[in-house]
Amino acid sequence: METRDFVRLARSASVIGMGCWQLGADWGSVDDATALSTLHAAADAGVTFFDTADVYGDGRSERLVGQFIRERADTDLFVATKTGRRAAAQEDSHYTEANLRSWIARSLDNLGVERLDLVQWHCPPTATIERDSMYDLFDQFVSEGLIAGYGVSVETVQQALTAIAHPHIASVQIIANAFRLRPFVEVMPVAAQAGVAIIVRLPLASGLLAGTYTRDSTFSHDDHRTYNRNGEAFDKGETFSGVPFDIGVDAAAQLATFVTPGVSAAQAALRWVIDQPGVTTIIPGARNVTQAQANASVALLPATTPEYSNAVIRIYDEVIREHVHNQW
Repeated sequence: METRDFVRLARSASVIGMGCWQLGADWGSVDDATALSTLHAAADAGVTFFDTADVYGDGRSERLVGQFIRERADTDLFVATKTGRRAAAQEDSHYTEANLRSWIARSLDNLGVERLDLVQWHCPPTATIERDSMYDLFDQFVSEGLIAGYGVSVETVQQALTAIAHPHIASVQIIANAFRLRPFVEVMPVAAQAGVAIIVRLPLASGLLAGTYTRDSTFSHDDHRTYNRNGEAFDKGETFSGVPFDIGVDAAAQLATFVTPGVSAAQAALRWVIDQPGVTTIIPGARNVTQAQANASVALLPATTPEYSNAVIRIYDEVIREHVHNQW
C-alpha cells in the first residue's frame, strides 16, 4: 500500500485509511466480533491509518480500536482520535483545559495507550478554531507527552484555512469527494504548501457514490442517514455530504456510467479522491471484511481516467454545486 507523509509528525500513513465511526454507532449495529474482524482485514490489506473519536458509541469505537491495536502489537499502526464533542452543546466555552484534559485522559484509557498519536478537535465552533489559546494549550499537551500531535476536523473551507495558518497544526480533516469539490481547489493546495496533512472523510458521501442506493432506499432508525438528513442531530453536511438524497442518487447513477469495467462505482470514487493533489489519506468506513478489503484494493488500481474525471466536474457543476458549494 502506498504511504504518504504527515510532515509535521515525521511519520507516514497508508493512503487508504479506515474510518471507525460506524464501529461505534450511527450507521446501524455492528457486533464486536465483526468490528474486530473488519479492522484486522483492513490491516492485513495494508491499511495503517485508523480514525476514531471519543463520542463514537460513547467510546465503543475507541475501545474496539484499542483492543485491535493490542492484538496487532507487532504492526506499526497510526491511530487518530478526536475530542471536543462530549459537551452537551457545541459552544466555545466548553473547550476548557479541564474538559480537554478529562476527555484526552478518557481516550488514553479507551485506547489503552500512554500517548495519543493524533488528537483532532472534533468539528468545533469557528470561534474555537480562531482562538490562539487553543493552539497554545495543545502545544502544552504535546510537550507533556499526552499527545504526539494535533489537528482539526472541520466543516467548512474557511475553518480549514484558519487552522492551516497555525504553525503546529499537523492535519486537517475535511469532507471531500466527487460531490464536494471546493476543498480540492481552496484547501488542499494551501495545506500542501504548509506541510499540513489532509485527511478526507466521507469520500463516498455516506455511501451515495457507491451507486447502490435507489430513491426508495431506507436505513435503520439509528442510522444518521435516517435521522440527520436535514441536520437534526449535527451538521447536515455530514450526511450525504449535504446533497439532497434523491438528487445524489441520480447523480451517482450518472457518474457510475463512466466507471472502468471491472471496477466498482465505490472504488472509482475512492480512487478519484486519492488521485487529487494534496490528499494524504482517506478514511472510508467499512462494516464488514468484504468492504474493508474492497476499500484497501483501491490503492492498487490504475489512476483515474480522464473520462471519469471530466464527468465528475460536469456532473458537479450541472447538478450538485448549487446544493453544497457555498455552504461549506
